[in-house]
Formats: sequence, structure tokens, C-alpha cells
Amino acid sequence: MSGRAFARRPDTLGDVTHDTPLRVLVYSDNPHTRRQVMQALGRRPHPDLAEFAYVEVATGPMVIEYMDAGGIDLAILDGEATPTGGMGIAKQLDDEIPARPPLLVLTGRPDDAWLAKWSRADAAVSQPIDPMDLTSAVIGLLEPHP
Repeated sequence: MSGRAFARRPDTLGDVTHDTPLRVLVYSDNPHTRRQVMQALGRRPHPDLAEFAYVEVATGPMVIEYMDAGGIDLAILDGEATPTGGMGIAKQLDDEIPARPPLLVLTGRPDDAWLAKWSRADAAVSQPIDPMDLTSAVIGLLEPHP
């Protein structure tokens, strides 16, 4: 499955310069999944974007804490994480943070994209992670739109 971007995309980046790293929160209870995401995207997945500064998070409560504190430009949430799945967290973040950053959910299989849409995520990519699909979805969420 290629990455799916859904219709609603928050415009929260404002005037980001290439000197200011984009803070990307990567949530999964599995360190291998977090590492796969970061390796797939690299430091700068597109020349029009600033470098990424990753924030690795292994628990649901820490995701909420970081997101409440602000300063995150993109959150990538593992829908298969336990005990708190990324889809439930995405829905909670959409309910509780009015100007939230874009949310991308990693699903367990392509057919779960509808669940990611239910969670109000802005995009979904299925596992196993395909670097091209993930990068394309992330660029679509972060690149400036006129």
C-alpha cells in the first residue's frame, strides 16, 4: 500500500526555515519499529524541508506529554503499539489539541487504512514499512502548500 493522505491536513508549520529542525515524534513500543521509521526517513527526506530532529517515545502517556508541551511538527504513531495503540492516541490528540501537528499512523496491514481515517490521522502507511511510501506520505504532510 502506498501512503494514504486523508482530506484534512492542518497547516501548523508556519514559516519554518531550513535552519530550524523539524521535530518529528516517533511513537512505538517496539524500538525496531522506531528505528525503521527514522532510517526510512533519514535526516532530511526532501531538500525543501529542514532537517529532522527525532523524538523517540515508547509509551502512550509520554506521547500525550510531548504533544501537550508543543513544539512537535509531525507525529508518527504506531497503530500496533501496545498497550496504547497509535490510532487511539491520534483520535485523542485530534479531540484535545486544536492546532495539532499532522499525524501519520502506521497500520498493521493495508486494509486497516479505514481505521486510521476513523482515528482522524492525516495519513496512514502500512507495515512492513516501505521507505518510499513513508517518505512520500511525510513529504505530503510537511511540504508547504500555497
